[in-house]
Amino acid sequence: MKQQHYDRLFQRLDLLCAGEEDPIALMATIACEVNLEFEDVHWVGFYRNVGGRLLKIGPYQGSHGCLTISFDRGVCGKCAREEQLQNVPDVHAVEDHIACSSTTQSELVLPIHDAQGSLIAVFDIDSNLPAAFDAVDEQYLQQLSRYFQKS
Repeated sequence: MKQQHYDRLFQRLDLLCAGEEDPIALMATIACEVNLEFEDVHWVGFYRNVGGRLLKIGPYQGSHGCLTISFDRGVCGKCAREEQLQNVPDVHAVEDHIACSSTTQSELVLPIHDAQGSLIAVFDIDSNLPAAFDAVDEQYLQQLSRYFQKS
Protein backbone atom coordinates (compact mmCIF):
# COMPACT_ATOMS: atom_id res chain seq x y z
CA MET A 1 0.00 0.00 0.00
CA LYS A 2 2.74 2.49 0.96
CA GLN A 3 4.55 1.78 -2.31
CA GLN A 4 1.45 2.88 -4.23
CA HIS A 5 1.56 6.22 -2.43
CA TYR A 6 5.18 6.64 -3.46
CA ASP A 7 4.46 5.62 -7.05
CA ARG A 8 1.76 8.31 -7.25
CA LEU A 9 3.99 10.84 -5.53
CA PHE A 10 6.91 10.35 -7.89
CA GLN A 11 4.67 10.36 -10.97
CA ARG A 12 3.41 13.80 -9.93
CA LEU A 13 6.86 15.06 -8.95
CA ASP A 14 8.34 13.92 -12.26
CA LEU A 15 5.72 15.98 -14.10
CA LEU A 16 5.79 19.00 -11.81
CA CYS A 17 9.58 19.21 -11.53
CA ALA A 18 10.43 18.49 -15.18
CA GLY A 19 12.87 21.12 -16.41
CA GLU A 20 12.91 23.06 -13.13
CA GLU A 21 16.38 23.89 -11.83
CA ASP A 22 15.65 26.40 -9.07
CA PRO A 23 16.24 24.54 -5.78
CA ILE A 24 13.75 26.62 -3.78
CA ALA A 25 10.97 25.98 -6.31
CA LEU A 26 11.81 22.27 -6.21
CA MET A 27 11.81 22.21 -2.40
CA ALA A 28 8.44 23.97 -2.23
CA THR A 29 6.87 21.59 -4.73
CA ILE A 30 8.28 18.47 -3.08
CA ALA A 31 7.24 19.54 0.42
CA CYS A 32 3.71 20.29 -0.78
CA GLU A 33 3.30 17.01 -2.65
CA VAL A 34 4.69 14.84 0.16
CA ASN A 35 2.40 16.58 2.62
CA LEU A 36 -0.63 16.00 0.38
CA GLU A 37 0.16 12.32 -0.20
CA PHE A 38 0.70 11.14 3.39
CA GLU A 39 -1.95 11.79 6.04
CA ASP A 40 0.20 10.53 8.93
CA VAL A 41 2.70 13.33 8.34
CA HIS A 42 2.22 16.60 10.21
CA TRP A 43 5.39 18.44 9.13
CA VAL A 44 7.49 18.09 6.02
CA GLY A 45 10.14 20.39 4.67
CA PHE A 46 13.70 21.33 4.00
CA TYR A 47 16.45 22.87 6.05
CA ARG A 48 18.94 24.51 3.67
CA ASN A 49 22.71 24.28 4.16
CA VAL A 50 23.76 27.94 4.24
CA GLY A 51 27.41 27.27 5.15
CA GLY A 52 29.19 27.66 8.43
CA ARG A 53 27.73 24.35 9.62
CA LEU A 54 24.30 25.96 9.79
CA LEU A 55 20.89 24.94 8.44
CA LYS A 56 18.15 27.51 7.80
CA ILE A 57 14.49 26.78 7.28
CA GLY A 58 13.45 26.28 3.68
CA PRO A 59 10.10 25.55 2.10
CA TYR A 60 7.86 23.44 4.33
CA GLN A 61 4.29 22.38 5.07
CA GLY A 62 2.93 22.28 8.61
CA SER A 63 3.28 24.38 11.73
CA HIS A 64 6.31 26.55 12.35
CA GLY A 65 9.73 24.96 12.12
CA CYS A 66 12.97 26.02 13.71
CA LEU A 67 14.52 28.95 11.86
CA THR A 68 18.11 27.78 12.26
CA ILE A 69 19.72 24.51 13.31
CA SER A 70 23.41 24.01 13.92
CA PHE A 71 25.06 20.89 12.50
CA ASP A 72 25.87 20.15 16.15
CA ARG A 73 22.25 19.88 17.35
CA GLY A 74 19.32 17.57 16.88
CA VAL A 75 18.42 14.97 14.30
CA CYS A 76 18.59 17.40 11.38
CA GLY A 77 22.02 18.58 12.50
CA LYS A 78 23.25 15.00 12.80
CA CYS A 79 21.95 14.22 9.31
CA ALA A 80 23.79 17.25 7.91
CA ARG A 81 26.96 16.54 9.89
CA GLU A 82 27.15 12.87 8.89
CA GLU A 83 25.37 13.22 5.54
CA GLN A 84 23.48 10.05 6.43
CA LEU A 85 19.79 9.27 6.65
CA GLN A 86 18.38 9.41 10.19
CA ASN A 87 15.26 7.35 10.97
CA VAL A 88 14.11 8.03 14.53
CA PRO A 89 11.18 5.84 15.65
CA ASP A 90 10.92 7.65 19.01
CA VAL A 91 12.14 11.24 19.12
CA HIS A 92 11.82 11.29 22.91
CA ALA A 93 14.64 8.75 23.10
CA VAL A 94 17.04 11.19 21.38
CA GLU A 95 18.72 13.34 24.00
CA ASP A 96 19.31 16.41 21.81
CA HIS A 97 16.13 16.19 19.73
CA ILE A 98 14.87 19.67 18.89
CA ALA A 99 11.13 19.69 19.52
CA CYS A 100 9.57 22.18 17.14
CA SER A 101 6.24 20.44 17.83
CA SER A 102 5.36 18.70 21.08
CA THR A 103 3.21 16.20 19.16
CA THR A 104 6.03 14.77 17.05
CA GLN A 105 6.67 11.10 17.86
CA SER A 106 8.91 9.98 14.98
CA GLU A 107 11.07 11.62 12.36
CA LEU A 108 12.92 10.78 9.17
CA VAL A 109 15.65 13.12 7.91
CA LEU A 110 17.79 12.60 4.83
CA PRO A 111 20.55 14.55 3.11
CA ILE A 112 19.90 16.25 -0.22
CA HIS A 113 22.88 16.59 -2.56
CA ASP A 114 23.32 18.55 -5.77
CA ALA A 115 24.92 17.32 -8.99
CA GLN A 116 28.42 17.95 -7.58
CA GLY A 117 27.65 15.86 -4.49
CA SER A 118 27.50 18.87 -2.17
CA LEU A 119 25.00 18.87 0.68
CA ILE A 120 22.45 21.57 -0.15
CA ALA A 121 19.76 20.67 2.41
CA VAL A 122 18.23 18.05 4.61
CA PHE A 123 14.69 16.83 4.05
CA ASP A 124 12.75 16.42 7.29
CA ILE A 125 9.46 14.57 7.69
CA ASP A 126 7.70 14.26 11.05
CA SER A 127 4.76 12.20 12.28
CA ASN A 128 2.57 12.20 15.38
CA LEU A 129 2.74 8.39 15.27
CA PRO A 130 5.63 6.44 16.82
CA ALA A 131 7.80 4.48 14.38
CA ALA A 132 5.91 5.91 11.40
CA PHE A 133 8.78 5.47 8.93
CA ASP A 134 10.26 2.23 7.67
CA ALA A 135 12.61 0.87 5.01
CA VAL A 136 10.07 1.62 2.26
CA ASP A 137 10.04 5.30 3.24
CA GLU A 138 13.83 5.35 3.39
CA GLN A 139 14.17 3.71 -0.03
CA TYR A 140 11.77 6.05 -1.79
CA LEU A 141 12.58 9.32 -0.07
CA GLN A 142 16.30 8.92 -0.75
CA GLN A 143 15.35 9.37 -4.41
CA LEU A 144 14.42 13.02 -3.79
CA SER A 145 18.01 14.16 -4.41
CA ARG A 146 17.59 13.32 -8.09
CA TYR A 147 15.48 16.45 -8.58
CA PHE A 148 18.42 18.59 -7.43
CA GLN A 149 21.07 16.85 -9.50
CA LYS A 150 20.40 18.45 -12.86
CA SER A 151 23.36 20.29 -14.23
